[in-house]
Amino acid sequence: MSQAINAHPFVTPRRKRSTGTAAVMRLACMVAALSALTGCATRTPPDLSAYRQSRPASLLVLPPVNDSTDLLGSPAVMAQAVAPLAELGYYVFPVNLVQESFRENGLTMPQDIQDVSAQKLREIFGADAAVYIKVKQYGTKYNIVASESRVTVEGRIVDLRSGQQIWAGEATASSAESDSSSQSGIAGLLIKALVNQIVGQVSDASFTYAAIANQRLFGMPKFGIPTGPRSPRYQKD
Repeated sequence: MSQAINAHPFVTPRRKRSTGTAAVMRLACMVAALSALTGCATRTPPDLSAYRQSRPASLLVLPPVNDSTDLLGSPAVMAQAVAPLAELGYYVFPVNLVQESFRENGLTMPQDIQDVSAQKLREIFGADAAVYIKVKQYGTKYNIVASESRVTVEGRIVDLRSGQQIWAGEATASSAESDSSSQSGIAGLLIKALVNQIVGQVSDASFTYAAIANQRLFGMPKFGIPTGPRSPRYQKD
């Protein structure tokens, strides 16, 4: 990777009810409950001491690496990662500017882009910190009596001035959290699951949950990142 960067130096950017039936129903309820809890499970608040010492004002969001089986995972999550960070009071480099800059220098794959050194990113973009995202789950799955759209994202922030990681977190959003279909009969469950599966595939329902997962990852109180210098709450949280 370093050889590729050296061979092609960056140019300056141009500015995601029988007994058997009853047993199945109980199992369905348990699955739904567990799925709902996954989205808001107890998390340990991150250590923010390094982040507060770094105090980044500008963030460079890099294209997410997609570990899911859905090719839409990376662009969907990327498209909705800027908003929660900007709302927190940071200057976030425009997605189009960032992607075009990398493209002009022969880098189009998220993993290759995330492998670029912190020093080089700082030199080219002048950002205080870079946001690295990995899409661990993205898509809609049909599981007999349940159809679930689920997005799980993992993020970390690296100070480009020192090269040190200053924050890391993970978040999930799922349609199972608000799914009350377990109150229906087994036939109703099957029909609803099938309908949800079709609608989810046609409309990419996971796109909506990508936005929720990003908001939880970066903006959730106690678990996200502190507000930036453009926020009236800066240094008060």
